[in-house]
Amino acid sequence: MEPELPGGEGGGEAAEEGLIEFYGSFKEMFEFFCKNSTIHGTVRLVCSGRNRMKTAFWTLLLLASLAMLYWQFALMFSQFWAYPVVLTMSMDSEPKMFPAVTICNLDPSRFELVSEQLEQLELMAEESLTFLYGPKASARLARLRDRNRDRDRDGAIRVQAWANLSSAGFRLSHNFSLVRMWDPGAGRKHSRVGFRLCNSTGGNCFYTSHPSGMDALLEWFHFHYMNVMAQLPPGLPRHPQHFQDLVYSCQYDGEPCRPSDHVHFHHPVFGSCYTFNSKGTDPFWAATKPGIPYGLSLILRAEQKEHLPLLSTVAGVKVMIHSHNQTPFLEHEGFHIRPGIATTIGIRQDQVNRLGGNYGRCTTDGADVAVELLYNNSYTLQACLHSCFQRAMVQRCGCGYFYYPLPAGARYCDYSRQPAWGHCFYQLYSRLRNHRLDCFQHCPKPCRESLYKVSAGTAKWPSAKSQDWVRQALRHQNGYNSSSSSSSRRDIAKVTIFYRQLSSQAVHEAPLLSENLLLGACDWLWFCFFLLGNTSHRSHMLKYGWEE
Repeated sequence: MEPELPGGEGGGEAAEEGLIEFYGSFKEMFEFFCKNSTIHGTVRLVCSGRNRMKTAFWTLLLLASLAMLYWQFALMFSQFWAYPVVLTMSMDSEPKMFPAVTICNLDPSRFELVSEQLEQLELMAEESLTFLYGPKASARLARLRDRNRDRDRDGAIRVQAWANLSSAGFRLSHNFSLVRMWDPGAGRKHSRVGFRLCNSTGGNCFYTSHPSGMDALLEWFHFHYMNVMAQLPPGLPRHPQHFQDLVYSCQYDGEPCRPSDHVHFHHPVFGSCYTFNSKGTDPFWAATKPGIPYGLSLILRAEQKEHLPLLSTVAGVKVMIHSHNQTPFLEHEGFHIRPGIATTIGIRQDQVNRLGGNYGRCTTDGADVAVELLYNNSYTLQACLHSCFQRAMVQRCGCGYFYYPLPAGARYCDYSRQPAWGHCFYQLYSRLRNHRLDCFQHCPKPCRESLYKVSAGTAKWPSAKSQDWVRQALRHQNGYNSSSSSSSRRDIAKVTIFYRQLSSQAVHEAPLLSENLLLGACDWLWFCFFLLGNTSHRSHMLKYGWEE
């Protein structure tokens, strides 16, 4: 005797069940599913089968509820695939290393090999100043040029090994003279100053103009200066610098600094520079306590020799606080210390930790970055951008930008060899500045980065009552030799850098919607859907007196 298939509204006697039951029609199977399902919408479909309006209503209601369920699923998955992050903050109070500190004297040196060209450049600058602002504006510069000419006989950097070389074949170009441009609608008080650049065929010309004549003159001088300095052979030995020429006194945590605590390098614009604690591995530089007495205290020589006065209009010392094994990009970061001022700089270290992967591009050590760094230090975003830009310069302009390191086999730009390199450079740099160069796509941020927040305070130093004995003490103990009047404070400065607090703030990126949270949300939606359906189904059976 065959088992009776389930069906009918009133139910029937229980039949013997087989391992696999087959239904006579899809309608019987659908009725069985509707009567045993906890989804109340399907029960209403069967119970109201004789009422087409109720059937249509519950059909629409069931489809709408399913649509809402899967719409919620779609929202959750779309949010998950957007890979949003949430920032979490934590505090760390463990002892840490003191950061690296770079100082520069803002006084670049003159090389004897190009001293004639530099003197011609200063003469051209005098002519430009006279043309723009009258003869009085260039009088001071003329006196400085005469003074530098006399000093260069004894103080210029002489390189005997390159005595047979000469830059006599190089001539400064007058094709890039400064001009004043008037705006017809703004009146004669509103004008711009700049110089014209053209491509190799003499076309596609444009002006690098500035509303400030001072900014235009400085940029014009830098442009010619790069061409002059490109005449120096690679590997040219630098003038020997003495630490005492810049730093009269150095103490850290109350102890005098050692010769191994600083590394010297020369910057073509910012002059002679020293970096303290560059590696960050010496226990001497461990920071165990916050406060001014436990920081780095420096007494600096801030007198301006004015070897190249048009490279910078700032007097004092350039200071930059940065991470260890990091190239200091002084043109982008740092601050200036005024002569005759005692500056106290409190720092606080912050850590930024990025997720990377699908949550945003970042690199751990730069090994996975397509751009090969031209700097022998750890990866930073600025080092990658500079390296990428320099390689683009060599590829598109045929030469390298003087202020950045060169790739192997390349030469620095010089308008005696590449007359149109300035046109190429300014267009390429404009694309980089406007984020239209692909360097920003090739250079991700570091996944782990240390940032230093600073707060500074200043006071006159030394005071009028103490400056005499302070100068005497520096003169006898530190080799101080003042060339300025005794009543001035224009040749020395004091700076103290310290941790305000040893606790650092760490910012971590975390997924806003992880895989576990996504699966949990999906389970919760299904649970709510069937829970409501089961509750409604039970209440419906009690209402009509149904019992199994």
